[in-house]
Amino acid sequence: MKQRVVVTGIAPISPVGTGKSKFWQNLLDGKSGISGITRFDASDLPTRIAGEVKDFDPNEFFDRKEVRRLDRFAQFAVAGAKMALQDAELDLRREDPKRVGVIFGSGIGGMETFETQTKVLLEKGPQRVSPFFVPMMIGNMAAGQISIFLGIQGPNLTVVNACATGTNAVGEAFKLLQRGGAEVVITGGSEASVTRLAFAGFCAMKAMTTYNEEPEKASRPFDKTRNGFVLSEGAGVLVLETLEHALKRGAPIYAEVVGYGCTADAYHITAPAPEGVGAAHAMSDALKDAGLAPEDVDYINAHGTSTELNDKFETMAIKNVFGEHAKKLAVSSTKSMTGHLLGAAGAIEAIVLALAIKHNWVPPTINYNEPDPECDLDYVPNEAREMNVRVALSNSLGFGGHNATIVFKEFRG
Repeated sequence: MKQRVVVTGIAPISPVGTGKSKFWQNLLDGKSGISGITRFDASDLPTRIAGEVKDFDPNEFFDRKEVRRLDRFAQFAVAGAKMALQDAELDLRREDPKRVGVIFGSGIGGMETFETQTKVLLEKGPQRVSPFFVPMMIGNMAAGQISIFLGIQGPNLTVVNACATGTNAVGEAFKLLQRGGAEVVITGGSEASVTRLAFAGFCAMKAMTTYNEEPEKASRPFDKTRNGFVLSEGAGVLVLETLEHALKRGAPIYAEVVGYGCTADAYHITAPAPEGVGAAHAMSDALKDAGLAPEDVDYINAHGTSTELNDKFETMAIKNVFGEHAKKLAVSSTKSMTGHLLGAAGAIEAIVLALAIKHNWVPPTINYNEPDPECDLDYVPNEAREMNVRVALSNSLGFGGHNATIVFKEFRG
C-alpha cells in the first residue's frame, strides 16, 4: 500500500527574501529581487544584473572555519535544511536517523570554488590549490553536508538535472516516502552560480536578458518584449513526511504531494522540443500519477523563464494537456520576481505551491505589459490574486531536455 506524503516544513533562501514570511509577502506584493551585480565586476559583460541573495549571513548558521570550508551553494543548503526542520517543528534527536533521508540537488554545484581555485592554480601553481577544493566543489556536497551536519543516516541522493533539478528532487523524495523507504526526507535544491565564469558562459550562449538599465523589469515571462532569463542564486528546502509519521507527531501540514512526472525531450541540448511535447508528457504523467483530471487543477506555477521559446512552448504544452480548461487556469511565473535559480528553481517553486494552497493566494507574473499573441493564457498579470487553490502543479524544464512536474493538493484527512 502506498504511503500518503505531506509537506510539513519549508525554507526559501532567495533574492526576494530568506525565510517563508518575507519571501511570501514580497511575492504577493510583486517585488522584484533583481538588481545590478555586486558579487563581481560585470562591467565588460552583456548581462550585468542578477538575483543575488542579500539577506543571508552564513555566520548565523556556521562557525568561521565551517564558512571557509563550505561553498556558498552548500551553505545555502545546510542553512535551509536547519530552517525547514525548525519550520516543521521536527527534532531529529527523536527520530531514527536511518529512517530520515536527503534527496537534494544542484544544477552546477560549487562554481565559486571552482573559479577561485582555478585562479589559484594559474597564478600560484598546483601546490597552492586548497585540499578542500574538490569536496567544496562537487555537486553532491549539498546533500552530503546536510546529512553530516544533521546526523541523517538514511537514503542520501543527489539530483543533477539542470533547471529541472529541484522539481526532480522533490518528486524523487515523494516516491521514496510513498514506497516506504523513509519516514522523513529533506529535499530541494541549491545554487550559487552568480560568478564571473558562469555569467561569461551564459552570455556566450545569448540565453540571458540584456535589459540592464531597469533590473527589476528585466525578467518578463510571457511578455512579448522578453529577451532572456535572469540568473539568480539561493535555495529551496522542504521537509516531506509520510502522513502517518506527520500525524503521529502532530506536525503542521502545508499540502499533500500527490503526483510526479519526469520525461525527456530527446531533442536538443538547450532548446525545448517544438510545441513543448516533453513538458506536456510530464504534466500528463504527473496528473495520471495523482489520479486527477486536468479540470481538477486550479493553479500552475510555470517554468516561465522569460525566454522566447520556453514561454511559447510551455503555453502550448499547457493548452495541449488541459484543453478548454487551460483558459480557466491561473498560470504565473514567480521567476519574474526571483529570477531563475537554475537547480534550485523547482524547489523554490514547490514552496510557492505549498504556500498558495495553504493561504489561497496566487503570486503574480510581474512585468507583464505587452501580451504576446502566442502566449494567451491567464498569467495572473502584475497583481497577486486571492482564490481557492485546491490543486496546483509546478513545471521545471532543463537544458538537456529534462522535464519534471509535481502536483500538490490541499490536505484533507
